[in-house]
Amino acid sequence: MRAMTFRNRQGELVDLPTVAASRFKNEFGAIFEQAALGGAVAITKHDAPKAVLLSYAEFESLVQARSPALDDLTLQFDGLLEQMQTPKSKAGMAAAFDASPVQLGRAAVKAAKQRR
Repeated sequence: MRAMTFRNRQGELVDLPTVAASRFKNEFGAIFEQAALGGAVAITKHDAPKAVLLSYAEFESLVQARSPALDDLTLQFDGLLEQMQTPKSKAGMAAAFDASPVQLGRAAVKAAKQRR
């Protein structure tokens, strides 16, 4: 079998074994076990990947990592909004809106230098 690479649930870059669709059909049990133990197997047709058989652990990892829950995003947004409501933040925003293009340019250059 040829091997492709993918990032597993631990974040490691590992080889993803491939198997032809005809062999997958004929040796389903053995290939199923290989995917269950190894994480995943790519199924090819005419040497082009067409599907991936994932272990349940890899599937769960993908589903959980897909995106944060709406409640988590709401809490994050509320926290950011609260930080923006301080007198210092309000003064900073007012100064930014009142700044000239030259002042904004200088501030951007200063911030870029500080990040280095």
